[in-house]
Amino acid sequence: MIEVKNLKKTYDNREALKGISLAIDEGEFYGLLGPNGAGKTTTISILSSILELDSGEVIIDNQNIEMQPKEVKKLIGVVPQEIALYEELSAYENLMFWGGLYEVPKNELSSRATELLKLFGLDQRKNDKIKNYSGGMKRRVNIASALLHQPKVLFMDEPTVGIDPQSKNLIFEVVEKLHKQGMTIVYTTHYMEEAERFCDRIGIIDDGKIIAEGTLDELRNSSSVKETIAITFLNLNDMDVKEISAFWGDMKQIENTVHFYSLNVKSDLSKLVLQCNQLGLEITNIEILKMNLETIFLKLTGKQLRD
Repeated sequence: MIEVKNLKKTYDNREALKGISLAIDEGEFYGLLGPNGAGKTTTISILSSILELDSGEVIIDNQNIEMQPKEVKKLIGVVPQEIALYEELSAYENLMFWGGLYEVPKNELSSRATELLKLFGLDQRKNDKIKNYSGGMKRRVNIASALLHQPKVLFMDEPTVGIDPQSKNLIFEVVEKLHKQGMTIVYTTHYMEEAERFCDRIGIIDDGKIIAEGTLDELRNSSSVKETIAITFLNLNDMDVKEISAFWGDMKQIENTVHFYSLNVKSDLSKLVLQCNQLGLEITNIEILKMNLETIFLKLTGKQLRD
């Protein structure tokens, strides 16, 4: 369904994408997981033909995005990070406007708009102006507008950032329903719990590159991630880190926190605390991290997902 080959993009002499390649099957829910600034939005913007690529190739349903941009746009729905609605129009009027741009037949557009507003729990407020909506309600209308023309592929760029729990749960329900119906979905997020819940496969992106890809189980196996004991110290310096690494090689430092990778947390925790005390290091916090996408990402990049 989607083929991306050696995709590159540079802004102001900074390489935002450094040769990304992807292959996404029809009906697959594919997640792009990474911290802010990793290249997620740039990738989605190029795949949805909002942004021009510098080099590489993008094929969607056998259509080349550079050679056949109009055909590609008919195949895809796009949910951008920023709300793209007219504040002075009602939710229903916004959908009628965007549906007209998608050239949805008039005899179908009104019923589709009504159905989508009901699906997103907004049928009772459909005639209210968007300016009177909450952020979460606006986000729901934004997603509905991307579905009016019944696209084969849906691109969603961090659709749950900064919204209320009710709207988030409604969006989750709709997304899961669309996936079950066979829609191909590409979903960017830095919330690892969303990627774990929805995605068939996950691409971990950092610094403009895909550094790992696969199912959650495949990522676990390929990264050799173990359970983690995260210990935060007061005023950790370079000499302290050298002394720590001398007795515990499988570790990673992130500012004043050291992540110790362990096969047996129960027995290793007491050993670590004792050794740190003997070195005169002051511990301010201890946290046990179970193996998940967050710990996989930390192991691979040394960064937090929300950096």
